Amino acid sequence: MASPDIPSRQHVRDTIVQSWSRDSISRSAPQSPPSHLNNGHSTDDAPSNPLATPPITDEDERLWREEELNRKIMQGVEENGITRPKGYKVSFHYNSRVEDMHFGKTHPMKPWRLTLTKHLVLGYGLHYAMDTYEAVAAGKDQVRAFHDPDYVDFLAQVSPQTFADLCAMPRFAKYCPPKHENDTIDLGPFNLSTSAGADCPVFDGMSTYLFLYTGATLAATHQLTTQQTDIAVNWSGGLHHAHRGEASGFCYINDIVLSILDMLRYFPRVLYIDIDVHHGDGVEEAFQRQPRVMTLSYHRYGPYDETGHKFFPGTGDITDTGLKGTVGEHFALNVPIPSGIDDRQYKFLFEAVTGRAIEAFNPSAIVLQCGADSLGGDRLGQFNINIKQHGECVSFVKRTRLPLLILGGGGYTARNVARAWCHETALATDNVLPDAIPLDIVPRPEAFQNRAHGNGLLYPPFQRLHNNECKDADLEGMVKKIDTELRYVRNSPWVKCEQLPTQGVMTAVMEETDEDMGKAEAKAERERRWRERNPAGRGELR
Repeated sequence: MASPDIPSRQHVRDTIVQSWSRDSISRSAPQSPPSHLNNGHSTDDAPSNPLATPPITDEDERLWREEELNRKIMQGVEENGITRPKGYKVSFHYNSRVEDMHFGKTHPMKPWRLTLTKHLVLGYGLHYAMDTYEAVAAGKDQVRAFHDPDYVDFLAQVSPQTFADLCAMPRFAKYCPPKHENDTIDLGPFNLSTSAGADCPVFDGMSTYLFLYTGATLAATHQLTTQQTDIAVNWSGGLHHAHRGEASGFCYINDIVLSILDMLRYFPRVLYIDIDVHHGDGVEEAFQRQPRVMTLSYHRYGPYDETGHKFFPGTGDITDTGLKGTVGEHFALNVPIPSGIDDRQYKFLFEAVTGRAIEAFNPSAIVLQCGADSLGGDRLGQFNINIKQHGECVSFVKRTRLPLLILGGGGYTARNVARAWCHETALATDNVLPDAIPLDIVPRPEAFQNRAHGNGLLYPPFQRLHNNECKDADLEGMVKKIDTELRYVRNSPWVKCEQLPTQGVMTAVMEETDEDMGKAEAKAERERRWRERNPAGRGELR
């Protein structure tokens, strides 16, 4: 039995050991010093109050907020039945540093649309349905696989502070276009500029941004080619206008071309599908000689307004089918669409043409560029398509069960871009999302609230802003023309190839084709000369 002069062990524990709970901690708690103990006894001047709890730190508050947020997300995951897809894997590739970039106050490209997309994907708990990877920047050697070395070096060094010095260097000065008297924008090398209103401005952090989104696409491609995933997603990629040695249309590095070049090391044939409102000219140009890559672009085509200016980039007519006279001819398909197409018409056109192209080309893998500027209400687009119809394109391609790379692209009404890409992430993972956005979870609820921003819905109806100039008969005529073009594809020796062709095989096939073409041309020339020497044979002397 303990001596009355010595406190029991329970008394010591009650005096020293404190009860720590979230409810008992407050910034307003008095900061009293701990009771002074001398051999287990309290001194006469020791305070009678129990020990005060330590002050709350910002780190404590952050951890508690995260804990509460995760609890709400998990509750939504359970209520909405969010699960990993069965029978296949989906990987999601991203680096949040791309969100910090700013093209300029008046520039339509807003990388913070990626922030909103991330908020919705996390808010609905879709990250639990995928393997998620933090992207690292691509290396210059990787980018040089397609782009001009001088161009790559310029992009790696350029910033608003270094732009003038780089322009003065002889190595880069030769790429500056000639100046004209009426120019409103002062262009530097490779179509880049620091002038206000430039399509491809030089901005702070630009090099980081470019090599990060490219690295994410290449990492996603690696997951596909190594068979670690079946569907890979990178919404920060899909910049389809960039050319080998020139920036264009807000695009600097063509991550799509780099991805397809990697895929061709493992897949005999790759089909590229583009549903951005703008023609995927950079990708088509890169592979216009290549029969192992088919490019298929659905885009707005024709006059932009009453001035007669063509919708950017002004290419992609239905007659553009690859570089004529090469083995790549017939392997580029373009679906030029007038202004105002609606959901029903787009569904018919996409499924009719894409289905025929897949059947004819028999691809080994597919790259799908999901530019969201083809949605109704986009700042730059001229279509009347809703989010679910945009997503139907993803569902249709996904049903092929081929290795699939899904990329972003255009999209200039940020809140609708985020809605579409979140919805398509759900389609990729075989999940169905409720229409009500979890506004109590997303950090920027004001982006989706109110009537002007969609009333907090994931699938708000878009008001028809553009007159529908599409006629069903014309769309059916386009399908027939494209089907005629696909006859050449079906009979191509490249489509018969079931394994990766070596360079020697490719060269032999091209030489054989050239020889056949030469024999046909020689025969036609002999017949022409014979007719010239035998005018009576044509009946001219009768």
